[in-house]
Amino acid sequence: MNMHDSERVLGLLSKRGYIPVDDPKEADLILLNTCSIREKAEQKFLSTLGRLKHLKNKRSDLKIGVLGCIAQQSGDKLRERAPYVDYVIGPQNIGRVGEALDFEEGVFTEDNLEIALSEIPAYRESSVTAWVNIMYGCNNFCSYCIVPYTRGRERSRPASSIVREVEELIQQGYKEVTLLGQNVNSYNGDVTFPELLRMLNRIKGLERVRFVTSHPKDLGPELVRVMAESEKVCEHIHLPLQSGSDRVLKLMNRKYTLSEYMEKIGMLRDAMPDIAITSDIIAGFPTETEKDHQATLNALKEIEFDGIFAFKYSKRPYTRASTMDGQLPEEVKSERLTEILRLQDEITEKKNQKLKATVQEVLVEGKNDNGQYTGRTRTNKIVNFVSEGEINPGSLVKVLITEAHRHSLEGKTL
Repeated sequence: MNMHDSERVLGLLSKRGYIPVDDPKEADLILLNTCSIREKAEQKFLSTLGRLKHLKNKRSDLKIGVLGCIAQQSGDKLRERAPYVDYVIGPQNIGRVGEALDFEEGVFTEDNLEIALSEIPAYRESSVTAWVNIMYGCNNFCSYCIVPYTRGRERSRPASSIVREVEELIQQGYKEVTLLGQNVNSYNGDVTFPELLRMLNRIKGLERVRFVTSHPKDLGPELVRVMAESEKVCEHIHLPLQSGSDRVLKLMNRKYTLSEYMEKIGMLRDAMPDIAITSDIIAGFPTETEKDHQATLNALKEIEFDGIFAFKYSKRPYTRASTMDGQLPEEVKSERLTEILRLQDEITEKKNQKLKATVQEVLVEGKNDNGQYTGRTRTNKIVNFVSEGEINPGSLVKVLITEAHRHSLEGKTL
């Protein structure tokens, strides 16, 4: 979502005559689009911001802005800490970047009730795949997550606006769209999320539809049925589990148990036997015991995700978990994260090996650094492959998988 916000900022700036440059020393305007969902990201931002101070000292006309969740979280305090920052713009006000440049400086962190009605242009690097926001904000208040405090309450875009944007993308040559939302399947516009998928499935020229991220509590039979019946909706879902312990899930305020989650996994696999399922896992949540940790490892073994994003628990401002007793030492969190990642690497490699000698449909996105064509399967597996003939980006090709690695596949066109 942050990456797409950056695309939209570039879209707004391009309308004002700005062009991107690779070297900050050549820039008239430097914008840092930030994430605060984990402490490590915040530390990296502060380090980068500190390095920009000397540029401002050399060039008084240089403008520096901070966007995104850290901007929303810190507000005026950010400019007190770093007076050389000219603009502070929260994610709900991303569409005001152009307006901000009309002022010498400013803080734009107001609650924006109109964000779901805004249609903001995007400057996209890819000419094949595109991200499309369908909703903003979050109402779930998971006890570890700062997002509801930085991105505000859930607001859904009108379906007609989403369809119009996708149709315009198809006219520009795009073949695949990924629908974005903090909890995309809780979309509650003028139609339901399954109905929105049906509408997009009817758009001529569109080849594939993906969506992220789904909340297990909002995944029901109707969405699964539409996924299975819609030929353009890909057989892949990102469904964060976070923990295999019911006790920890309750403390996290996730609103489901492991058995309820497992039922939904079964429902997905019954309807789409070849579906790829990926997930998020948090290691070392406050009060997590070795028994809780083992429950997570057991869940990974039983479910066999295609891949996961796993992180150490990180205290975040405003969140209930940050004030909980039982915060774990960093070394314990690191050890548990290492175990989780090691186990999942084995599972992912085993699942990928099963794809050797199969034929996969790949949407070609371009070439990699080795000169091979690269693209993704419908199940979101990266495939690097060779071809005797030239292939244009955006083409759908059949690829015989000849090698399987932990994070990618190799093959050749048929």
